[in-house]
Amino acid sequence: MQKKVPLSELTFRLMRFREQMNQDCKGWTITAIFSKINQYYFTGTMQDGVLFIPRDDEALFWVRRSYERAVEESFFPLIKPMSTYREPAAVMKNVRGTLHLEKEIIPVAMLQRFLKYFPFEKTESADIQIGKVRAIKSSYELELMIQSGKIHQHVFEDLVPGLLKEGMSEMELFCDLYSTMVHEGHHGVVRWGMFGTESILGHVAFGESSIYPTAMQSPNGNYGMCPAVPINGNRDRKLRKGDLVYIDTGCGYEGYHTDKTMTYMFGHSLPESAIEIHHQCREIQDRVAAMLRPGAIPSVIYNEIISSLNPDFIENFMGFRNRRVKFIGHGIGLTIDEAPVIAKGFDEQISENMVFAVEPKKGISETGMVGIENTFVVTADGGRSITGSHPGLITVY
Repeated sequence: MQKKVPLSELTFRLMRFREQMNQDCKGWTITAIFSKINQYYFTGTMQDGVLFIPRDDEALFWVRRSYERAVEESFFPLIKPMSTYREPAAVMKNVRGTLHLEKEIIPVAMLQRFLKYFPFEKTESADIQIGKVRAIKSSYELELMIQSGKIHQHVFEDLVPGLLKEGMSEMELFCDLYSTMVHEGHHGVVRWGMFGTESILGHVAFGESSIYPTAMQSPNGNYGMCPAVPINGNRDRKLRKGDLVYIDTGCGYEGYHTDKTMTYMFGHSLPESAIEIHHQCREIQDRVAAMLRPGAIPSVIYNEIISSLNPDFIENFMGFRNRRVKFIGHGIGLTIDEAPVIAKGFDEQISENMVFAVEPKKGISETGMVGIENTFVVTADGGRSITGSHPGLITVY
């Protein structure tokens, strides 16, 4: 049986979106939602179609495929079938003026086909407003993320040590990890909002592989399967005694993600200097988490943390060599990479029930990437981890 998103939840999300649009986009009239993830957020089903959200009328979801599935699995009240944009255009004859839409997502060719039937005079972005609404999680959403966090914690802290075997490849560990996570309840895919970004789980790497260059906006990397598939794990990099094992993946439950990084020392301990750097990263995580309170400003948190670090530590912090990223945490939910980001330029106050993945990490030559990542809910008492509090560097002999 499919679990449906409650109608009350869908109604609440539409109400909040309209309120956000009224606040940010005075005089807006209608928004069109094309992406499947945002359609799922507002309708509870993920189909091929277009969702219209007028300011002063009922929202209407036109579905090309599959209309039958949409009706079966969604409580959304107004769902209609279409084969082309011609059909909704014939019904919505008086829709003109300015259209707000997901400019970060919709392909130009799709927009051109749409505007052939809907001759709007102007298009404006609704991406920021959708992001603001999605950033604050409801009780329903938090319950799903908490369940994801429990799966994540159990697999990484309790089950992964038993998967590690000398001589296995990164790819073999990746496959074993994926099977284990799905068996434990992971929904089987990790979604990203960033254009062209894809992954099944995330990064699985041994030693120096974890600081190999990557196109992803991530402090770490790995060798990947091949140049055409630079993700997952490498077939040739085998696990050796003394290796750092680095796992940074998403986990998901009923559409909602958590993000967690766990490190392991296989065979024997890492150098003391590397262990000390790892502990410093954990201390940074805890400091950031303590600041995740309603009213805090992400850019202020970022600047306070970075300004407190000595120059030697900042070198290779949040990356390796010239591949450092300029954040220490990010929002998370239906995708791994959501707003707001704990970085410069994010100057609006955070709110209770926003959720952040906090990931202070540092690359070490010949050792790999040390550090930690957990997922935190913003509360009045600071960030509450829903993926556990293990310090990392689990010893596996």
